Amino acid sequence: MLDPPITPVGHLFVRNNGHLPDGPFDPETWPFSVTGLVSRPLNLTVTELERRFPVVSITTVIECAGNGRSLNLHPTEGIPWGLGAVGCVTFTGVRLADVLGAAGMEEGASHIRHHGADQAINRRGPAFSRGLPLEKALQPECLLAFAMNGEPLTPDHGAPLRIVAPGYPGSAWQKWLTGIEVLDHVHEGPGMSGLDYRLPIDPLRPGDPLDPARFEIIRDMPVRAIVTSHENGDVVHRGDAIRVEGWAWAHGIPVAEVAISTDKGAYWTGASLTALDGPYAWTRFSVPLVAPASGPLTLVIRATDAKGQQQPLEPRWNPRGYCNNMCQRLELAVI
Repeated sequence: MLDPPITPVGHLFVRNNGHLPDGPFDPETWPFSVTGLVSRPLNLTVTELERRFPVVSITTVIECAGNGRSLNLHPTEGIPWGLGAVGCVTFTGVRLADVLGAAGMEEGASHIRHHGADQAINRRGPAFSRGLPLEKALQPECLLAFAMNGEPLTPDHGAPLRIVAPGYPGSAWQKWLTGIEVLDHVHEGPGMSGLDYRLPIDPLRPGDPLDPARFEIIRDMPVRAIVTSHENGDVVHRGDAIRVEGWAWAHGIPVAEVAISTDKGAYWTGASLTALDGPYAWTRFSVPLVAPASGPLTLVIRATDAKGQQQPLEPRWNPRGYCNNMCQRLELAVI
């Protein structure tokens, strides 16, 4: 399902935290505002946003912070995602920086808060409210998006307006966006407090005491590679040449290497790399292998980015299982 260069909308993972808005999801009437530390507050519809500001597109990987959570060796909280909570799509919208600039940010502004129309499960308040540091929000890759893969956003993916924040976890890409509030401090609304979408500053082991003050908000997502040409349990024939292919990404940092090991990491074979359009899209990797003697065959796949950051062979534990980018292990059967 993840093999196409651009992930079809129907194949892209869906993650929600409450009740979807009831709609209608009409861009002509959907309200959007910019308030807080601004000199010129904005109140626009999605259609007015599109007419007032330059429209741009970006092809980018979007990945849930919990992608790979189920591969942890010890239990963690959260949806037990495998490796499918990711995709590469083309979003179209207006630059967040252009909209914030039109609102005129005041002295002391440092963060933004996102307001969405979805409701908590008990329908008592918002389901989710994330934010971004202003230094990220002003980067040219961040959008207020109203289309995906050339079509209007669907309700499951945040219609009619959502945040696009390439490089940050999908939780920061607020859906059903109704407003942005400019703040002089970190927003701590639903989904931003306690241990939510935060990683420990110091290494932790299961059972260690947890001090929320020693956790920091997830910003840049880590490097990762996944095989899309084969699945666990696939059968190959001894002596046959096979080609193992898939995608690697490092969220704005070039992928420097993808390598595959057939002997648990003692020896690595480098793959050829073909980058897609733009720094936030994923990179195709391909490596030919010859199936060895009959029996089980474990492939270990490891990506390294241009900063030298590399996937670990074993998971780094945290209580929510976030950012588990351990090397994928693919189990094949050779006959």
